[in-house]
Amino acid sequence: MDSLDTALRLIGIGQLVLVALVIWRSDAAPPVRRITVALLVGVIGYLINSAPQFPVTPSPLRFVVVLASNLAPWFLWHFAHLVFDRAVDRRIGLAALSLILASVAVYVLRRWCEPLIPLADAVGHLTAALLVLHAMVIALTERDDDLVEKRRRFRVAFVLIVAVLSIGVLASEAWFGFGNEPAWMLAGQSLVIALAILVIAVAMLGADPALLAPTRPAGSAGQSDDWSPAERVLRDKLESAMASRIWLEPGLTIGLLAARLDVPEHRLRALINRRLGHRNFSAFLNAHRIAEAKAVLADPARVDLPVLTIAMDLGYGSLAPFNRAFREAVGQTPTEYRRAAFAEPEKP
Repeated sequence: MDSLDTALRLIGIGQLVLVALVIWRSDAAPPVRRITVALLVGVIGYLINSAPQFPVTPSPLRFVVVLASNLAPWFLWHFAHLVFDRAVDRRIGLAALSLILASVAVYVLRRWCEPLIPLADAVGHLTAALLVLHAMVIALTERDDDLVEKRRRFRVAFVLIVAVLSIGVLASEAWFGFGNEPAWMLAGQSLVIALAILVIAVAMLGADPALLAPTRPAGSAGQSDDWSPAERVLRDKLESAMASRIWLEPGLTIGLLAARLDVPEHRLRALINRRLGHRNFSAFLNAHRIAEAKAVLADPARVDLPVLTIAMDLGYGSLAPFNRAFREAVGQTPTEYRRAAFAEPEKP
């Protein structure tokens, strides 16, 4: 059983290295490449760290492997935010990273921190589980926002596969204790991980490079005059709906908009993505909402209107997503933009 487990781990590590190289050389944006490769390195760290043959004595190599293994859920959490265009809450990220680093330090220095090992183990597993669960929530709740069906399916599958595997590993370690799992369970985990990596590798090697990469920025698509009659009709219907300020409706989704226009959802997705150049539906809506927000914030007649009221009037459910979308589009918070709009001009 140990020989089978070792063979499966070596196969998995080889597959992960291959996938990492493919992603690093792909057309994905640099942040996507970096976080994806870091996640794969974390999985490699786990395959090495959980191997029965791996020495437990403290050493620099041991520290690096344990650190990579324990950071895998943190990388997955960042990966989910990045590929689904969600802004990372830095406070949560730093807090989780601090807890993970502390638990790793106690584990690596277990010879001198023996009484703290149970607490560090519980904190580390709980932090990892919460990060993985949050990544799953992001994948499931944000899937409809992506306008490219093929990439949308792949992104969700990638996050869910890694997340489910992570939850299974964390559960077995919490139940049996790390390093005390039965040999058959370790071999089973290695087999499932190897198969999952194979599925992901085949998808990446046989598919287009846009699976992880963002689509063209808004305005870069649809410059040619080769629109079909059906596309022109749909474009006119969409422009009419947006001119009627349908984008002000809270909770507007691509499905609801397609129903309002009485068109198949896949056709509307293709038009907004391929012809209008938006990577996701929220970016398309934000293009209209942020333009209106800038006009309101710079309007002297509405200078006393609270930013929260502006956000709610524009269809945002709360202030946080409005601030995030505005900063990403303009480079300033709404408050900073308003302050700059009414600032006294500098005297020569």
